[in-house]
Amino acid sequence: MTLAIEFSNVSRHFGEVRAVDDVSFTVRDGEFFTLLGPSGSGKTTCLRMIAGFEQPTAGRILLYGRDVTNLPAYDREVNTVFQDYALFPHMTVGDNIGYGLMVRKVPKLERERQVAEMLALVRLPGMERRKPSQLSGGQRQRVALARALINHPKVLLLDEPLGALDLKLRQQMQVELKAIQHEVGITFIFVTHDQEEALTMSDRIAVFDMGQIVQIGAPSDLYERPRTRFVAGFVGTSNILSGETAVTITGSPQPFSVRPEKIRLAEVATAVPDAHCAIEGQVRDVVYVGMHTRYTVALPSGEEMVVVAQNMDVTPQNGTAVPGQTVRLVWPSAANNVLEDGD
Repeated sequence: MTLAIEFSNVSRHFGEVRAVDDVSFTVRDGEFFTLLGPSGSGKTTCLRMIAGFEQPTAGRILLYGRDVTNLPAYDREVNTVFQDYALFPHMTVGDNIGYGLMVRKVPKLERERQVAEMLALVRLPGMERRKPSQLSGGQRQRVALARALINHPKVLLLDEPLGALDLKLRQQMQVELKAIQHEVGITFIFVTHDQEEALTMSDRIAVFDMGQIVQIGAPSDLYERPRTRFVAGFVGTSNILSGETAVTITGSPQPFSVRPEKIRLAEVATAVPDAHCAIEGQVRDVVYVGMHTRYTVALPSGEEMVVVAQNMDVTPQNGTAVPGQTVRLVWPSAANNVLEDGD
């Protein structure tokens, strides 16, 4: 297995602030690898160290086996796509995309051929002569992507590139970005704080918190089997139960998580099937969200659980439960995920 990136005990400190603290991970060749975490968690600092914009305080960074820890940005075979696009406003789309080739003195006809190829790749054929100001946000992001890819970097770094787009366009670009990555076969390292974005596109995800990686895995692994409370709560929505409530449900105080969509609302008198968990509570809130309805249920302990029910036959007028109603929450025991960090 060829490794594109190797982080070995890398730290980056700013005075007393440990922005990145002894982080190690690897990225495989051709992988779509995402650094996911809240603001200030260290993910962008890691990306900037790969790019050469920041120097590590300690540790080593390898790019396809080559130690690039102290190399300047221009001497690394990587390119970066930023959230603000960073296009030259006075240049045409074609000149923006072909700028790197022009600097390398690639002949004009060859430049134009490669620019046309890149525009076709990012679904913007025939846009060479337009100016960035004549494009939508999504189109400008595609131009920035084409400009980065035309130099055939070994690794493409993407720093929250979809953050400035509206929701529908962002979702469309997620699908297209993944398709483009498959087509070109280049290693993508993507930074985002949006867990849905990460789950949609990534082969693997590294979840950051307070300068460290708390879990790395495939999207399904992180979602179905989070190791800690932080991952369970940050990657999607989870009900996290512990102490007496956990004892009531499972017989053990060990903290566990269960996803809202695994739980169903039932009448209080409903029998609990074998290999299932159950607890009674009172519906506190009902929110209709189109494709599903979200219920907040207060437990006798004062804790709350969230239940999500897909709206197959349910409308706002005939929901299965109403505020104030006492219900039984039932879910398969296999949906329980034991967490490593206790109280």
